[in-house]
Amino acid sequence: MIESAFGMIIGSGGWWDKTVNYELIEGNAIWRFLVVLGVVIVAMAIGKTIQYSVSGYATSKEKKHGVTVVTIFLKCLSKPISVAFFAIGLFVCKMFLFFGEEGINPAIGAYWTKIAQAVAAIAFTYAVYRLVDIVEYYLLLWTSKTKTRLDDMLVPVIRKSLRVTIAIIAALWIADGILDAQIRTILLSAGVGGIAVALAAKDTIANFFGSITIFADRPFQIDELIKIDGYYGPVEEVGFRSTKVRTLEGHLVTVPNSVIANSIVENVGKRPFIRRTSNITITYDSGHTKAKQSVEIIKEILANVPEVNTDAETPPRVYFSEFNDWSLNIYMSYWVKPPDYWVYHEINERVNLEMMKRFEAAGIEFAFPSQTLYVKKD
Repeated sequence: MIESAFGMIIGSGGWWDKTVNYELIEGNAIWRFLVVLGVVIVAMAIGKTIQYSVSGYATSKEKKHGVTVVTIFLKCLSKPISVAFFAIGLFVCKMFLFFGEEGINPAIGAYWTKIAQAVAAIAFTYAVYRLVDIVEYYLLLWTSKTKTRLDDMLVPVIRKSLRVTIAIIAALWIADGILDAQIRTILLSAGVGGIAVALAAKDTIANFFGSITIFADRPFQIDELIKIDGYYGPVEEVGFRSTKVRTLEGHLVTVPNSVIANSIVENVGKRPFIRRTSNITITYDSGHTKAKQSVEIIKEILANVPEVNTDAETPPRVYFSEFNDWSLNIYMSYWVKPPDYWVYHEINERVNLEMMKRFEAAGIEFAFPSQTLYVKKD
């Protein structure tokens, strides 16, 4: 039917009506192969046209109304549509060729059908793979309502896990269910190799479960200062395999999640304040009067610093505490709010400078390690 209709259009008896004298394609006129090529080109052109049209419409709608589920859905399906039309083209163009005893080898026809089915399956899988963006969209909406930023890092992990799972299932489905690659037999016969792969991937599996532990227990949040395995700094990213910590020296340290799950994590960012403990030493020549005056001066300085906590539970502590070998010791302890590392250093500097100023005005000298040697003459 297709042959007679096409013959009425182009006529007969020309070079296009001649058959090629090869064994595998015997009985098929040249025009049939030209039609096959034309159908494939037209299918690809239609697919690309629809792809750009859908993508352009989604982009224009997004500019007017912002990102919505509809725009994400259209963008996700724009590229898979192009692949789907290519698969349709492969199905249609096969209709123009003869397969059988007088035509092309039937085995080629059967394999042609499987290839077309595989391309269609790839288009479907590609669509499902891209539609994970909608799941990500709703997850981001949910995490934006929570106070913690660790949930935001969970979204890309879920997205990657879903896409990897879809890709693996699709590859096995296409290879075993469509192309008859006997994947089950290959997997069963690869027992020793599977054990080797499992042993090689044990660290990856441990890191994966370590990431699950981090997201479940939430020992820290993004941007919080932590101390783990000798490294100290804010958390920048929690990934599928590792956690990135930016040290105070500026270095980016990547710590495997399995190490974090099995280590003691000190969350410095959770502290309600930062405590400073220091020993102020003055000379023995100061006497008890200046020792007492030193204590009062330090108390007055701390009372006038608003960032120093003055709650009943954690007030500033200043005491004349010890008689050292070479000095009189004044114990000083106070707590700084907010618990910001750099604010803490600014407060310490302010206290130190004011202490030096007040001690200098009062004639109180700071002590330093020294020894006095007395020589007795006979």
